[in-house]
Amino acid sequence: MIKRVPFKDYLFVTVHVLLFIAYFLPLCLLNIQLPEWLCYSGLVLMVLSISFGIIALLQLNTKLSPFPSPVTSGTLITKGAYRISRHPIYTALIFSGLGYALYQSSFYKILITFFILILFYFKSIYEEKLLAKKFPEYRDYKRITRRFM
Repeated sequence: MIKRVPFKDYLFVTVHVLLFIAYFLPLCLLNIQLPEWLCYSGLVLMVLSISFGIIALLQLNTKLSPFPSPVTSGTLITKGAYRISRHPIYTALIFSGLGYALYQSSFYKILITFFILILFYFKSIYEEKLLAKKFPEYRDYKRITRRFM
């Protein structure tokens, strides 16, 4: 039996894709000059975040889905990157987006990253309700592990 994907899942993914497209548009809302050390700190943040995200992706392996609903054959992962953050991939995307925005001294990219943070916050609330239904032990995990970092 094929599991039907809820409309809310498609909505979250659609907004996610649109924000990512907006992030990479070559727009400039406001020229800002950040100190050189802050720009390069953004580059370091981006590299560390991408590394963290890759570790989380490798842990999910074949259980990765763009939708917030847990995959049918999924298991609850609480080790590795998931020990640090309940949503390490979202965390990696937020911090790598912020890091690159700082590196580029782009107010526009910082603004879009803020909207991505808001989206991931609400998406994670929805996802966690579904995870708590599927995995009774999720409530304990949620108490001891942060949502992002």
